[in-house]
Amino acid sequence: MKALRLSALVSIFFSLIGVVAAAALTPDDAAKHVGESGTVCGVVASAHFAARSRAQPTFLNLDKPYPNQIFTAVIFGDDRAKFGEPERLQGKRVCVSGPIRLYRGAPEVILHDPKQLEQQ
Repeated sequence: MKALRLSALVSIFFSLIGVVAAAALTPDDAAKHVGESGTVCGVVASAHFAARSRAQPTFLNLDKPYPNQIFTAVIFGDDRAKFGEPERLQGKRVCVSGPIRLYRGAPEVILHDPKQLEQQ
C-alpha cells in the first residue's frame, strides 16, 4: 500500500514538473498568448534605457534586437530603481513573467516587480 502511495506521489510530482516546464514560452510563441499571463524566456539581444522619453522606459528585447524585436520586456522609469541597471542583462538568458499584451503589433510584458524577471 505504501509503495502504491509513493508511486502516485512520484507520478504527481513529475506531472507538475511537466506543467511548469511547458509554461515557459519562447519569444516567438508569445504572440500566440496575448491576453494571457505567461513566462517568456530568451536571450536579451538588445537593451535600451530611453532616459529622455516621457515615461523613461527600459526595453529588453529578447532573441532579436531592435528594430527587429519579436518580444520586449518593458520597465518604466517609476519602477526602474527596483531593477538596478537592467541593461547589464544584454547577452544573458532571462525569463520574464506577467500579462502578455500587444504594443504596435509586437508582444510585450511590462515589469513592475523584480520577481517578474529571472536571470538564468
